[in-house]
Amino acid sequence: MKEPEKYKIEISSRTIIFTVFFLLFLRFLWMIQDVLFSIFIAFIIMSALKPYVSFLEKGKIPRFLSALFVYLIFLTFFFAVLFIAFPPLVIESTQLFKALPSILERIAPEAMALLNLDSVFQYLPDIANQFFGIVSGIFSNAVFLISTLFFGFYFLLEENVFRKILSRFFSEERARTALVIFDKAEKRLNGWFWGEITLMTVVGLLTFIGINLIGLRYALALAVLAALLEAVPNLGPTISSIPAILLGFAVSPVTGFAAMALYFIIQQLENNLIVPVVMKKAVGLNPIITLLALLIGGKIGGVLGILLAIPLTLFIETAIMEVVNTPKSSAEYPR
Repeated sequence: MKEPEKYKIEISSRTIIFTVFFLLFLRFLWMIQDVLFSIFIAFIIMSALKPYVSFLEKGKIPRFLSALFVYLIFLTFFFAVLFIAFPPLVIESTQLFKALPSILERIAPEAMALLNLDSVFQYLPDIANQFFGIVSGIFSNAVFLISTLFFGFYFLLEENVFRKILSRFFSEERARTALVIFDKAEKRLNGWFWGEITLMTVVGLLTFIGINLIGLRYALALAVLAALLEAVPNLGPTISSIPAILLGFAVSPVTGFAAMALYFIIQQLENNLIVPVVMKKAVGLNPIITLLALLIGGKIGGVLGILLAIPLTLFIETAIMEVVNTPKSSAEYPR
């Protein structure tokens, strides 16, 4: 009887060395994730503002002045909104969290007694303060903020910055493929950024007006919550409706159903009118991929990871699609 053949698996020293260095490289990336977040945020800012700089440059305005003008307008508007809205938002949100236990007790006292949620709700104000502390920490971290703003302005100022960087580390063919990826990622992130800003503004305003019309308190906090959770596709709008509906039923059944109807109408307008018109094909991610991206982003980077999960997924998806179609893309990109 013939003996079965024996297969011998050999692992070369080169494979071992490559694996060790690859793992060390992943560890290094994990250690500098704040820097990577900063660079990626800067890339998003550049993608959003670059068309306006190019428009001014076509009008015979030097690129430096065009970039400086557009960047200063962006920063002025951003910090003005932040400093105007943030203080009252913190006050209203803290009051809302403190009021939630008594609101739920009035709506469903049996459930409160059965679940014994008092021990949970006593920590809600602290959780709210911690959340706003995280947001404040991002802006109070001088190194992170300054480096992000610097990278954003530098990317905006240097028209061919990625071409210069890639040409030093890659061959001409691979550099062209990478440039195609960056070019298409810029366009998608531009559409995503301004689409999200528009969505957040429209949903926030509609929520603020509707909450005031039905006579609920904490209109600013609820409107900002609805606007911010627009950055979390699918789950965000549903989660943002829960506090308002609870507040409504605490006032009266009619107010509770009015709050429910308000959020239902806003979500229908969003899904059937605002999103198709505003976002177009900027995102187009599968819901399962979106959920996985949000979970992974939250696990890796917390709140900031969740906010960057969708744009980072768009970038990765663009890269994968272009690598698969490398011959065609490389031929189309100018030398």
